[in-house]
Amino acid sequence: MTGTPGPPAVDEPLNITELMRGGLARAPVTGALIAANLVVFAAMLTRGAGLWHSPNDVQLAWGASFGPAIKDGEWWRLGTAMFLHFGLLHLAVNLWALLDSGRLVERLFGSWRFFTLYALGGIAGNLLSLYVHGDHAVSGGASGAIFSAYGALLALLWRERRQVHPVEFRWLFWGAAAFSLAYIGLGVLVPGIDNAAHVGGLAAGALLGVALARPLTAANSRPGAGRWFAGGVLALAVVLLIMAIPEPSYRWADEARARTEIQHFLAEDRRLSERWRGILESGRADGTSFEELARRIESDVASEYRESFDQLSALNLDPAAPSAGTVETLARYSWLREEASRALAEGLLRHDEKLIHEALEAARRAAYAAKGSDAPPKRMRDAGKQAAPGRSSQKKDD
Repeated sequence: MTGTPGPPAVDEPLNITELMRGGLARAPVTGALIAANLVVFAAMLTRGAGLWHSPNDVQLAWGASFGPAIKDGEWWRLGTAMFLHFGLLHLAVNLWALLDSGRLVERLFGSWRFFTLYALGGIAGNLLSLYVHGDHAVSGGASGAIFSAYGALLALLWRERRQVHPVEFRWLFWGAAAFSLAYIGLGVLVPGIDNAAHVGGLAAGALLGVALARPLTAANSRPGAGRWFAGGVLALAVVLLIMAIPEPSYRWADEARARTEIQHFLAEDRRLSERWRGILESGRADGTSFEELARRIESDVASEYRESFDQLSALNLDPAAPSAGTVETLARYSWLREEASRALAEGLLRHDEKLIHEALEAARRAAYAAKGSDAPPKRMRDAGKQAAPGRSSQKKDD
């Protein structure tokens, strides 16, 4: 990536207002980042995301930050989460802040330095969020990286305060500081805002602002040893954070496999329920013998539920996993349906009306009897919704 030309090195006060002119044409990385966030949001809308709110499962599929997944090897989520947003308002606020800060910071640092501090600061913010929230939040958003830009801007302005006109320094430095503090304060008051990512991004950005700084006027010297000190502090902080992250309470790969198996089972259960009804209706319609009906029930229904029970039981999911309860429920349900199917087949073979009636009643009640309640069977059809990480609170980086 080639750097955009920075402000001229002249022995005169730095003109911040002039640097902010020209829009995105003079800040190509900022423009590219805005475009990338818009493209990802539009693509997510075509894959199940909502315009105003996106469910956790969609965010996870697109690379949101989630403790168990990251700690199970999917570290790339620390980067991809920066391009995901939970709704149009979330996106609009972040892109406005990126446009506001990115144009100036990119001109002050140059394009490649700006991209570096944006990416590293966003990752550092997501890493702190992972440490703070552990396994209890699905998070995403660009604002951790945007706060990194604000942190770098504050660090650079303070360093260059004698080279900037006092009026410009006051409104820009204290305006950026007030915005950052106000937004962090808002995160304390409003649930769902990932303040850890904001604080982590701001602190990382300030250190990167020192480490990546360049002389902006002829009167200013090069950063010198301070550059290496700031970079070392950031590197040490990242290493300590990684070392301090606790082990996950369950393996994400097992949880993901369980979700896939749950969805497969629910689809199979609908098919088997229709097959059950079809067999009984065919017996009434064309006079199929009880023996033939029993054979069909045994081979086409009971054996399929036995296979489903074996597959669910083989998952051996950790009790701490969000889908553990659902897997246990569905395994019990499949066992009860298998028992009811075999009882129905036996009743048909014996021509035992009482046993047939009891088997049909057991099949009807299996869905909610598996949970030990009097809830209607619809609750079993809703079980797939529990496959989403319901124990995790959704977090946004804005």
